[in-house]
Amino acid sequence: MGNAADSAALAPARRTVPLAGLRGAIARNMAAGWQVPRVAHHVEVDVSRCEAARQALQAGLAPGEKVTLTAFVLRALALTLREHPRMNALVRDKEVELADEVNIGLAVSLEEGLMVPVIRRADTKSVAALAAESRVLASGARAGNLSPGSYQRGTFTLSNLGSTGIDAFTPIINPPQVGILGVTRVVERPVVRDGAIVAAPMMGLHLVFDHRAVDGYPAALFLGDLARRLERADLD
Repeated sequence: MGNAADSAALAPARRTVPLAGLRGAIARNMAAGWQVPRVAHHVEVDVSRCEAARQALQAGLAPGEKVTLTAFVLRALALTLREHPRMNALVRDKEVELADEVNIGLAVSLEEGLMVPVIRRADTKSVAALAAESRVLASGARAGNLSPGSYQRGTFTLSNLGSTGIDAFTPIINPPQVGILGVTRVVERPVVRDGAIVAAPMMGLHLVFDHRAVDGYPAALFLGDLARRLERADLD
């Protein structure tokens, strides 16, 4: 039999990912977010009208300019945040600061971690403008050439995992923000319309909020208003 040294020499090398640099910063931020007394609300929305509007908008754009449903969610979210200022807020030591601007952070996945560049004054921008800015920010985040200011002054965060094919998740709040919205895949599901069962493209919306700043009822009203806005494609 070989000795312990021989066994150690034959053992496969350990593979590790150091919690340093970007990964370390993400770990610290997620740990802080996990300490928040959070509550989650979930709803499914019929995005038939948004999809029709997306196709019409896409048809009028130049080649290479792609519009996804994320831009419609951003527009609806920005308008709904403007109507529910307690959700567009930051938790400070002894107060909740209601933000003057609707600045939505857009979670962008990188190979080494997650970055959240911010769309400033999102409620003043059209669907097409939000789509274009989202592309620029996501590309810049992945290339690592955005300025530090591009990641600052966010008042709410959107995390879209629809492309991964999952149906539900509960994202972690990005402190000191009050809330974050998770979006999951669009899938055809049976719904009842005018007494008939039909197939409709359904999208999952998953709101996580800081219960110190917002109670369950007003948070539910916010999510309900957002869902209705998307279902009606009421984005003006």
